[in-house]
Amino acid sequence: MAEDQLQARLQKLEMLRRLGINPFPHSYTPTHRLPQLAESQEEGLEVKIAGRVTAQRKMGKAWFMDLTDQRKRIQAYFNLNELGDSAQILDLIDLGDFIGVQGRTFRTRTQEYTVRAKEVTFLSKALRPLPDKHHGLRDPELRYALRSLDLLTNTGVAEVFLKRSKAVSAMRQVLDGEGFLEVDIPYLQPVYGGASAKPFLTHVNALDRDYYLSISPELYLKRLVVGGLDAVYTIARNFRNEGIDRSHNPEFTMMECYRAYFDYRDMMNLTERIVASMAEAVAGSTLVQYGDDKLNFTPPWKRVSMYDAVRDVTGLKLYGASEDELKAAIGSRGDIHVPGFEAMTKGQIVEALFDEYVAPNLVQPVFIIDHPAESTNLCKVHRSNPELIERFEPYAAGMEIGNAYTELNDAVYQRQLLVDQIEREGTDNPHLKLDEPFLIALEQGMPPTGGLGIGVDRLVMILTNQRTLKDVLLFPMTKAEIK
Repeated sequence: MAEDQLQARLQKLEMLRRLGINPFPHSYTPTHRLPQLAESQEEGLEVKIAGRVTAQRKMGKAWFMDLTDQRKRIQAYFNLNELGDSAQILDLIDLGDFIGVQGRTFRTRTQEYTVRAKEVTFLSKALRPLPDKHHGLRDPELRYALRSLDLLTNTGVAEVFLKRSKAVSAMRQVLDGEGFLEVDIPYLQPVYGGASAKPFLTHVNALDRDYYLSISPELYLKRLVVGGLDAVYTIARNFRNEGIDRSHNPEFTMMECYRAYFDYRDMMNLTERIVASMAEAVAGSTLVQYGDDKLNFTPPWKRVSMYDAVRDVTGLKLYGASEDELKAAIGSRGDIHVPGFEAMTKGQIVEALFDEYVAPNLVQPVFIIDHPAESTNLCKVHRSNPELIERFEPYAAGMEIGNAYTELNDAVYQRQLLVDQIEREGTDNPHLKLDEPFLIALEQGMPPTGGLGIGVDRLVMILTNQRTLKDVLLFPMTKAEIK
């Protein structure tokens, strides 16, 4: 059937050309766009409009067609006796074609706002029919692979991406308004760093050298702070060659910002301002519906240390407990399961307990602060407890939506931590290397600095009440193969 329709449309395309009509003209100049005209509803206007044909009805010598543009629809009325030479193309118009109509606006007997056509212009021939709105393009993976058809046939999809745009604009407005400078970082990097992740590897022929797709902009942004750009941010793509699920995609968008003389407490306040502004832009309020829950993004958010969060759920003693004592306590409990805990450090055990027993239940926005020192080697040791670092992650709807530090700026200690990591993990990860340009920059002196990363995709997913990351990515990775 699809092949028959393709052949029928190809025949109409050929007939248009035989009539001397260009089925793909270079341009057309409407006097009004459909959204503005549909809103005005002014009668008696002489207009030129254009759009995709999304409905057709023939009644003798009268034709009615719906034209759609930017999700707004206007009816066009054609009387064969009034159209002259342009009437010959009406039989060659299919659903999905683009046409231009010149005429005067009026209301029909049923009060439908309509353009009475005196001239019709062919603008583009659609060779394939649009999927049926009631039965077509329902397979999720096919929707993602053919996003253009998804936008055309599934109500509400475009609205999600309009809201995403508003959210990102609101994020920029807050940062720009507070004096941050937006910058670009390279996506192809000779040394990858700034996070723990498996990278994508490629080769630059002009240099005959391997490069990595960026897993994080962090180390480049810190180099800019050293260089005197003391408040910078980027909204960048990150690439991590890891799993795909409802909250992970190998290619994703992060906002990262760094500001001299800030610490992680300042970054908590900044996070609240950014997310509250994004919620207002998307939902008109800092109260946002996500599934069955009403999330309250109104500042201030609750702040809970990771140790306290784990202790409150598991009952385990963490403060002052040695690694051996914690392992013995877990071993004696039948209701706590941490696979491989015998080979973990104390901090790694705490993180594993948090991920398993705490994180999925963090529904309302909350900052999980003061993480174990083992969790990253780019963050300052906590000023009041050497077991911890000054790090936080904001959580909402059971998902981590960001990451922030009081940044480590002790160049000697930073180098040692990175060298230790290579000695510890280098055998299993041959791509792990010292980022000498970053370390040289740090040795030139970096002021006290706060850093923050926010996962744009996850946050938009929550703010637009979508259940999977793929529904807020225009072109997510998908299993579907289109042949």
